[in-house]
Amino acid sequence: MNKISLIVHREFSTRVRKKSFIIMSILGPFLFAAFMIIPAWMTHMEDKDVKTIAVVDSSHLFIQKLPETQYVKYKYLQNTSIAEQKRLFEGSGYYALLYISESVSNNPQSVMLMSDKQPSFSVVEQIKGAMEKELERQKLRAYHIENIDQILSSVKTTLDIQTVKWVKGGEEKTGSAGVKMVTGYVGAFLIYFFIFLFGSQVMRGVIEEKTNRIVEVMVSSVKPFELMMGKIIGIALVGLTQFLIWVILTFSIVVWAQKTFFPDLSKTPTEQVVTKDVMQKGATTVQPDQQLQPQDQELQMHDVFSSVKEINWAVMLGSFIFFFLAGYLLYASLFAAIGSAVDSETDTQQFMLPITIPLILAIFVMVNAIENPEGPIAFWFSLIPFTSPIIMLARIPFGVPYWQLTLSIALLILTFLGTTWMAAKIYRTGILMYGKKVNYKELWKWLKYKN
Repeated sequence: MNKISLIVHREFSTRVRKKSFIIMSILGPFLFAAFMIIPAWMTHMEDKDVKTIAVVDSSHLFIQKLPETQYVKYKYLQNTSIAEQKRLFEGSGYYALLYISESVSNNPQSVMLMSDKQPSFSVVEQIKGAMEKELERQKLRAYHIENIDQILSSVKTTLDIQTVKWVKGGEEKTGSAGVKMVTGYVGAFLIYFFIFLFGSQVMRGVIEEKTNRIVEVMVSSVKPFELMMGKIIGIALVGLTQFLIWVILTFSIVVWAQKTFFPDLSKTPTEQVVTKDVMQKGATTVQPDQQLQPQDQELQMHDVFSSVKEINWAVMLGSFIFFFLAGYLLYASLFAAIGSAVDSETDTQQFMLPITIPLILAIFVMVNAIENPEGPIAFWFSLIPFTSPIIMLARIPFGVPYWQLTLSIALLILTFLGTTWMAAKIYRTGILMYGKKVNYKELWKWLKYKN
């Protein structure tokens, strides 16, 4: 055990001093922060462009009916044709040309938004929503009902379905599934990312030491199993260290950048700007119940906070640490076995496929597990040790029975012990094997070797 701790110390101290570790520890948070800040910044900047849309309405149903916003204006063109406006569009300064056919009332595909650039999603959705509402009003007016606008305004109802989950003892838990979906997705994807990133580092480290013949010196003092476990644990500690550095620095950079350069960035995404503008500018044409009332916002925020509180964070964080470490150790031992069996990284391709397939499959199943955490696919894949670190993390925010969690942990530990035993036998033989092309048949022979 003392020798393993010495190898762990060597692996950790050697790797954290490398330029690549220092550079990635510093650059990583800036890259992650850039992925979060830049898209929001670009959306924020785009929202400030005033977009004037030319409208050619052959149906004459929407003249002066489409609600304008601070950034979206309409210019209704009369006595013209779509062909003429197409010809004159270049240099006109219009953002897009909206053509409404005469058959718009009974043909849903009779509206076109044309431009020399791709119209933004928010603009398309705003036009679509406004036209649908206006068509509904006009069709209802055809019934000649008196005070139809007031009737529509008074009967319009917004319904919010709250999900309630019963637990043992009759206790009820409410909340939004969206928060749990995001939490499960982030946790599961982080485990997938770190297993792949640091597991492959183990394999490259073994190949590097084997190529440099350093391993021959080391196995003269320690057993191959101790060398393998020391390397795996040492790189795991390096991964945890880098993960903590990334989390702390990324969070600090994002908070600092948002407060310094974009104090109102989080308050004005494209959809919120459009919604806000519709509320302010289109008060005369948009139904009051389309607006997001303050009490609705409070209810939504209450729903989000309820969902956050409902998640068992002690189980979530404890499970994240366990499944990260156990999943990494499981795959790292296999990566170490592959590294010991080959002479160069190019020879690893034939052995990498059986390892990468379960990880990639887990990513596909994760989508199903988030949408249906109680389903049979999510259940079985959260028990299979090669996919459970990812799938179980995706399910935990929704609440997983403790017996399922315990069974998954037990199966993962047993599988880890089995793969470690198998990897150690391959490692012990392959670490000193040079110049021989290894295949699966050869690996099977190594597994059957006796001490």
